[in-house]
Amino acid sequence: MTDTPQSTLRKGRLGVIGVVFFVVAASAPLVGITGAVPVAMLVGNGAGTPGAYLVVGLTLLLFSVGYATMSQKVTNSGAFFAYVGKGLGVNAGVASAFVSVLTYVTIQLAIYGFFGGLVSGTMAELGVDLPWYVWAFIAWLLVTGLSLLSVDIGAKVLGVLLVLEILSLLIAAIVMLANGGPEGWNLAASFSPENIFAGGFAGGAGIALAFALASFIGFEATAIYGEESKDPKRTVPLATYIAISTISILFAIVSFGMVTGMGASGIIDQVVERSMDADGNVLANPAGVLFSLTEQYVGSWLVTIMTILVITSLFAGLLAFQNAASRYFFALGRGGVLPARAAVTNGAGAPVGGVVITSALAAIVMIVFAVAGLDPVGNLFFWMSSITAMSVIVVEILVSIAVIVYFRREGGGSLWKTVIAPAVSIVLLAIGLYLVMSRFNLLAGTVPDGVDPSLPESAWLLNPLGWFLVLLPFIFLVIGYVVALINKKENEKLVKDFAS
Repeated sequence: MTDTPQSTLRKGRLGVIGVVFFVVAASAPLVGITGAVPVAMLVGNGAGTPGAYLVVGLTLLLFSVGYATMSQKVTNSGAFFAYVGKGLGVNAGVASAFVSVLTYVTIQLAIYGFFGGLVSGTMAELGVDLPWYVWAFIAWLLVTGLSLLSVDIGAKVLGVLLVLEILSLLIAAIVMLANGGPEGWNLAASFSPENIFAGGFAGGAGIALAFALASFIGFEATAIYGEESKDPKRTVPLATYIAISTISILFAIVSFGMVTGMGASGIIDQVVERSMDADGNVLANPAGVLFSLTEQYVGSWLVTIMTILVITSLFAGLLAFQNAASRYFFALGRGGVLPARAAVTNGAGAPVGGVVITSALAAIVMIVFAVAGLDPVGNLFFWMSSITAMSVIVVEILVSIAVIVYFRREGGGSLWKTVIAPAVSIVLLAIGLYLVMSRFNLLAGTVPDGVDPSLPESAWLLNPLGWFLVLLPFIFLVIGYVVALINKKENEKLVKDFAS
């Protein structure tokens, strides 16, 4: 379709910092540190968890070398979709787009579940007892409304929330590190290779790395905002490197502060004690680890602030992924894969067609979960976030392959940027995909009845629902490829789109 004011995103609205706000907010650092880090410590590699986040960060920086190089050749709100299409052809591009859409829709659904469950519980303590889905739909209305405004307005909202979130985490970590805890700093316990990879990929290290990978979801969205940035050829690569570095360093510093605050040698017992609920269930309250440490070393005032910021962090993630998903639908509509209405924009330059589709899908799934009486956290959050973790790695591998193929065919770029870095990232990401898939029971809670999830041999003993969920990214990959084959007449639009 020909670009018109009603089918074009508003250009020049975002700088590097604006894009970084969207991306880092999507990773919801406070939620990841209160939720994923304690689990990685207890069932993963213990005091080596901070190092696991650095390893994953370095892996994704390596992936970003080829990713950033490809961003110099194409600027498209479909990002991965356009990169894979440019390197491996339209059919592969459409196939990857379906998996990318699955990625962003499922992570947003996961956050809606977490948000609804958390706010419902918090408000019940204050005397306002409403079901989780009421709070989730209030957030849904706000997110839908904000995503229809100019993208720079959304960036400003995210920026304020994100700065407060990071400040609270850094204050807690710095005070813990300054105090030294019961044993002082133990850099070797957290950052030496033997402790980072303790237990091997089949054991504790694999679990910690899988949870760390899940904490980075959303960093790849930098290219999605390329069309709306002031200088996409510069903005996308720079924002990608800054976002990954920020997430890596933040998680490493704060988790090392937590290790120091508890003492490296006694960290397992400490996590057990601090994450236990009133009934003695371990990890029933993972946020209790950071919150109790913060209260011990800083004061209850910061815990109160953090409790509020967890909710705003989730809201920031909802808005960030709403923007990402709607821009993917926009790109698919503009390319002819979806009806042209998906590519309609409003006067603010927002992809209104994509926003409507994204919000409608979220509403439908939340209604189904609510009617079925499923748990917003135990089911909606864990199922959807686990699918997301696998889906995004699948597409990242395809992007790395596309980078190599494209530059071998077209020439240009250094050997490091176009072959070596992407090739190494393919290997590392494939290992990461195995780690996530083999620990799907632990991530999604789909353990068959009567099976102990802590046993290594239970990793692949999924129930029928578990198998369906773990295969969903590959199912969407096949569906996307078939749709591309059927939709041959529209492929010329996509080829033109990829050339932009």
